[in-house]
Amino acid sequence: MLFSCRGITKYYLREPVIRDVGVELPEGGFISLLGPSGVGKTTLFNILSGVDRPDEGRVFLEGEDITGVSGRVSYMLQKDLLLEFRTVLDNVILPLVIRGETKRKARARAAPFFPVFGLEGCETKYPRELSGGMRQRAALLRTCMNAGQLAGTELWPAGERQGGAGSGHGGGNKHRPVILLDEPFSALDAITRRTMQEWYQGISRDLGLSTLFITHDAEEAVGLSDRVYLMTGRPGRITRAIDILPPRPRPRSFAASGEFARFKGLILDTLEGI
Repeated sequence: MLFSCRGITKYYLREPVIRDVGVELPEGGFISLLGPSGVGKTTLFNILSGVDRPDEGRVFLEGEDITGVSGRVSYMLQKDLLLEFRTVLDNVILPLVIRGETKRKARARAAPFFPVFGLEGCETKYPRELSGGMRQRAALLRTCMNAGQLAGTELWPAGERQGGAGSGHGGGNKHRPVILLDEPFSALDAITRRTMQEWYQGISRDLGLSTLFITHDAEEAVGLSDRVYLMTGRPGRITRAIDILPPRPRPRSFAASGEFARFKGLILDTLEGI
């Protein structure tokens, strides 16, 4: 298993917020974490990204315990958090510059991915000049850069792992980047959101990304995921895992199919019945 957690429990003021949570993300997979507001999804997200530590349980990347270690997986919050005073290109390369890369070298590394992410011609623009969807694409490209490697490309030197040179995590075999996304499309209008969902499916397949996706939207979870984890209760727990069929990639017609409606109904019935 590429990325996983086991027995994750977190307390605030001696009260458990999440308890005994476990999820598994296979290489190249796409899993969603779905549940109502206040159930602890973002708390789990912070633990999986290494921003926070659990009181109990462990997080693993390729079998290595990375509990509480940041910089080993990449994550993106709901807001794009682009810096308005930097160009789009300089926003995208920020993770590389922070790791010690020169701007010149970082720009050269990032430039080939602007056409891939549908951002060609936007390199010298500022975030305020972009639409909401384009801002999200730029933020996602920055997130992928932060992952430390993009599988199947020449962007990252052979043998370089997440964290970059000099981070304490160098060496070893390359693996597909792990991307954690916390409702990245929730602020977009319905048409743009659908476009971005389809676009990200193609990008994640082409670049070999492995994705954990937090959402409140059952349709979004069914359309994008291999498996949907339902998180409910207080403290939050994983109460059910639903494998979505047919396997990805799925045709656009899947969203209008009886199977899509069945999985959506199963998720909603499960949530309402808990």
